[in-house]
Amino acid sequence: MDFIEAQKSDGIVTLMIKRGKVNALNNTVIDEMRVLLKAFERDPEVKSIILTGNGKFFSFGFDIPEFLSFTKGQFREYLVNFTDLYTYIFGYPKPVVAALNGHTIAGGCMLALACDHRVMVSGKARISLNEIGFGASVFAGSTEMLRFWAGNANATEILFSGALYSAQEAKGLGLVHEVAGADGLMDAARKTASGFASKYPPAFASIKALLRRSIVEEMKRRERESIQEFVDIWYSETTWTNIQNIRIFEA
Repeated sequence: MDFIEAQKSDGIVTLMIKRGKVNALNNTVIDEMRVLLKAFERDPEVKSIILTGNGKFFSFGFDIPEFLSFTKGQFREYLVNFTDLYTYIFGYPKPVVAALNGHTIAGGCMLALACDHRVMVSGKARISLNEIGFGASVFAGSTEMLRFWAGNANATEILFSGALYSAQEAKGLGLVHEVAGADGLMDAARKTASGFASKYPPAFASIKALLRRSIVEEMKRRERESIQEFVDIWYSETTWTNIQNIRIFEA
């Protein structure tokens, strides 16, 4: 694997995104993550997953410079790939804990929302669904996951504002479950992952499916239409100009 590092210890697998400074998401990252998750889904020794990033970013989201050269068709195919991944994670039969080690932005935030529990590092790190700030939309699936965790009112505030939230602010909105210092982030994530792993796996998987099956079905039903709408807005003159001027902020 080029961009996803996997480490297994005591039944818990830690998947770390390691792609440049900001862990930007592209097809290779998504494909590698899916391959590993499917392998660990079949592995009876794996009881829980921790998803984290390398450095000061969990993920800045989509690799926009790479996508500037994509045709509409190529970009649409990427979005199908990406949304299929977060839908898979949202319904994954084993526990998935997100250890948000740094900035968690846009597509990175969507990936985190697919997980069962999010612990975020305190300090300068920010989390956001900031698409509206540069004139882009979001997806049906990401909206459903956000509502699941944050409720309709907070989801509306988060999406309409496009604000960058600190870990404490995000906890208040339901974007994350707990906040930890940098030194304690992975310990906190492992504690939660171990707690999940101690549950009888068939019971956990059954209850998770009962909680989410109808939501996953709704995500799948509406996703393709929302992707087309996303693409149409993304390639509109105003949004396309804004996208080309996006700059990554310092951690």
